[in-house]
Amino acid sequence: MRKPTAAKSAKKVKAKTRPKAVTEPAMDVAVGRRIRDLRRVREFSLEAVAARTDLSIGFLSQIERGLSSPSLRVLATLADVFGVGIAALFGASPSADGGSDQVVTRGLQRPELKLWRSGVSKQLLSPASADNKLNLFLVHLEPGGSTGDELYTHDGEEAGLVLEGEMMLTVDSETWSLKTGDSFRFASSRPHRFSNPAQDAKAVVLWVNCATGAG
Repeated sequence: MRKPTAAKSAKKVKAKTRPKAVTEPAMDVAVGRRIRDLRRVREFSLEAVAARTDLSIGFLSQIERGLSSPSLRVLATLADVFGVGIAALFGASPSADGGSDQVVTRGLQRPELKLWRSGVSKQLLSPASADNKLNLFLVHLEPGGSTGDELYTHDGEEAGLVLEGEMMLTVDSETWSLKTGDSFRFASSRPHRFSNPAQDAKAVVLWVNCATGAG
């Protein structure tokens, strides 16, 4: 008679169903701190930022405290208000003058902005500085990852090269399917969005952003 076997099985099932620890919110906290630091360096109140972005004060406060995960569209909007490129949201807190003399970024030292809810992450390949006009990124799109259904705009120009997988790019009312080796360029002031249509493969894109009015 081996009745204890059932108890052992039940214990195994319980171990398998134990929830995993969620670590992504720590990323939201880091991004929120960078946004708060930028706002304080620029001496903007939450009310002033809300008025310029059409985002509520409550939502902005939640982002700064790491309680909400902002989309790439929201981050691009905030970067425009602060007069910087999205790269200013990477790495250490910005200095008052935003300056940096760094020339090289080592492969193991790339700052990363991971928008885990949308399946989009951006590694900054160029040195981080709030006043940089030209920035180089390695963008990873998880299967089904997207900037969202809503088109968005921001300052500057952008261009890129698909290194792996497939990316759907919409600019204005036209949509293209870009595969490995395809490239693009457009003014960031044109409404746009992008996504990875694959459900089982990541897309990797070398992406360049050039801010024309930041600084």
